[in-house]
Parts: sequence; structure tokens; C-alpha cells
Amino acid sequence: MNRKPFGWKIMAAAIGMACSSLCFAPAASANWQPALRVGIVQGASSASLQVQGTAAVLRQEGEKKALRRLPVGSTIIVTAKGSEFLVDGKAIGNKMLRVESENPTEMENLRLSIEGHTYRGAFLLQMKGGAITAVNEVRTEDYLAGVVPEEMPADWPAAALEAQAIAARTFALKNRKRHASEGFDLCATTHCQAYGGIGAEKAASTRAVKATKGEVMLYNGALVDALFHTDSGGMTESSENVWETYVPYLKAATEAQTETQPWKKEVHEKTLTSLLAKEGKPIGDLKKIELSPLRVGKGAMDRSASGRVKIVRFVGSKGTVTLSGNMLRSLLGLRSTLFQMRLTGDTVQIDGYGWGHGLGLSQWGARAWATKGWSSAEILQHYYKGITLKKLY
Repeated sequence: MNRKPFGWKIMAAAIGMACSSLCFAPAASANWQPALRVGIVQGASSASLQVQGTAAVLRQEGEKKALRRLPVGSTIIVTAKGSEFLVDGKAIGNKMLRVESENPTEMENLRLSIEGHTYRGAFLLQMKGGAITAVNEVRTEDYLAGVVPEEMPADWPAAALEAQAIAARTFALKNRKRHASEGFDLCATTHCQAYGGIGAEKAASTRAVKATKGEVMLYNGALVDALFHTDSGGMTESSENVWETYVPYLKAATEAQTETQPWKKEVHEKTLTSLLAKEGKPIGDLKKIELSPLRVGKGAMDRSASGRVKIVRFVGSKGTVTLSGNMLRSLLGLRSTLFQMRLTGDTVQIDGYGWGHGLGLSQWGARAWATKGWSSAEILQHYYKGITLKKLY
């Protein structure tokens, strides 16, 4: 994740707190919660939707009158032709289409299948550049039921799953409208959070979502950017060493275990120098790599306090160049910046630990702390410094 909804009026008094970013005003119903628009399909020439659970209706967005009633088991095929929609071959204009429960009180029972996957909630079909974008409009907690098991194994300890649920909820609400220019709030990939719909749901992760319903992390009254990653390798990172921007709650945190998720990679010297040349940094033949030894949790001039690489110096026959650890990770497709590297003959050998950017919650780290008996709150307050937990709805 390495790393949304729309249209609510900000009313801090309604939830009894002052917000510097986002607030939510609950409706009269005790079951109120924010809805999210998640992009499922983009750039499609056609989309097939099947109705399950309860009868649905097809209407144009903003219109009260339905274009068609859709009984349980029915399927519609929507096609893009020029700038217009065709529904089962019939042209109906280019206004956004909405498929939702025929009876609003039955909305929780509606299931819609598209591209072989089934989702809770409604669907919006938008015309974007002559192609179809299909968007799942889903309640936050239903969304999380399809996210948490995609981001963390459901057989992990309950406290780790609950920490993941709170982090995922906070991330979603903080980053709403991230894809606003594309017509939705969040995508369904790891660019935002992996979301698999009903097919991804697991009993244990759903219990974790329900146990933490509405709970988020705040820093000075505002939702935090709840980043998380697979494994830190032994110590998480501070934001300024990844983004060059200081975020007070994203500070390096120790782990229950070090040198976790070890990995190796070998790159031929000529492959590396060719990549450097393509980046406008030609050095000729590689002669030497200057990088201090890796010690997890120990900093150096060229390493952060966690041990991650800040800079590497490559000395060649025609010049010398210095690269940041983040740039080198991207250039070589490395799992993390917690690595050491050396030149052996004509081969660059790289040995590292961890997987991901190292910011915020380490998922394997959360598992380790949960195994030691830590609660979800203790885990989150360890990885996100100075935060408080608040039930928004």
C-alpha cells in the first residue's frame, strides 16, 4: 500500500470533535456509515452485471424514474458506442448509470457481479473517454470486509487483524477522493488497498472489522495517513527518510524480531551500468561500490537510523555517481532499502531484509506483537507515534 468517498457536509459538532481534515456527520439511523466509491473496471468496451440477493433497478444518475427493473438472477450488458451507452443493445445516452436495490431497505442484501467477482452495494457506470468505468458504491464496513483478508492472512491473531482493520479504515477515509479525476474515491489495487469484494471475505477478518466498527486513528484531531507495509525487516522507518517530508506520527519503531523476510538479488555489472546510463548517469565500467555495512537499527552517514540505505556511491572507469536508496530500489526492483551490496567479479550481490517502504504498520511485525499478547491499540500506538483511537460512527 504502499498506501476517498464524497459529498458529506463537515459538521464536527455532530461527532463531538474538532477536525483539521475530515469529519463525518451521522444520519439519524444508528447504522449510518460513510459510503466509498471504488473503481473496479476502467477502459472497458462493455460490462456485464448480474443481480443477486434482491431485486435491483437501473436508472440514470440523478433520475427518480427507473429505466428498468432487474429481478434477482437477471443480467444486463452495457456497451460503450462512441460517447453513448447501450444497454442490451439499446442506446440510452451518455448520462451516468446506476444499478441499486429496488427497495432502499434491502440495500444490504444486494449483490452485483461484474467481471467474475461479486460485490456488496450499488454500481455506477460512467463514460470516460469513450470507454466504461465501473464503480462499486459500498458502505465502509462492507468495503473493509473485502480489504482486510486481501491485505493480511485471516488466520493471523485477532489483535493483528483488528489493527489492520483500523489502519485500513483510517487510510480509506483519509485518502477519499484520491482518484477523483477518474470518477471514484479509491482503486481496488495495492496503489490504494487491495479489495476483492465478497469473494475475498473471511470469517475471522470480518469479525475484526465488526469488532472495530467505525474506529480510526487521529493525530491532533485529524485522520492520519495510515500507511502500512508487509515487513520492516527489523525496524520501521521515519517519513523524512522516504518522502523527505516530516510526518510526526510516522517515526521509526522497533520490532519484536530483526532481520526478517531476508532476500537476495544478483545483477550483472553491465546491467547496472546500463541502467545508470539510461538515467543520465554514465560511469563506464563499475570499479567499486561504496556503502557501509548493514546493521539493522544502526545508522551511519549513508544509512538512516533504521539501517536503511540513504545513499550508495558507484565508482566507475569514467566517473562516479551517488544514488539514493529509494531510487536504487526502484531502479533494480528491490523489496526494500534495508540492504547491503558488494561487487564480486562482474556481479553485484545484494542482500536485504523486509518488504515495502517501511512506513507505518509492519504487517508481519503486528503479527509478532499480537503473538506476544499485545492488543490492537498497543500495536497501532507503537507504529504510529502519538495517535489516539476514536470511534467515528
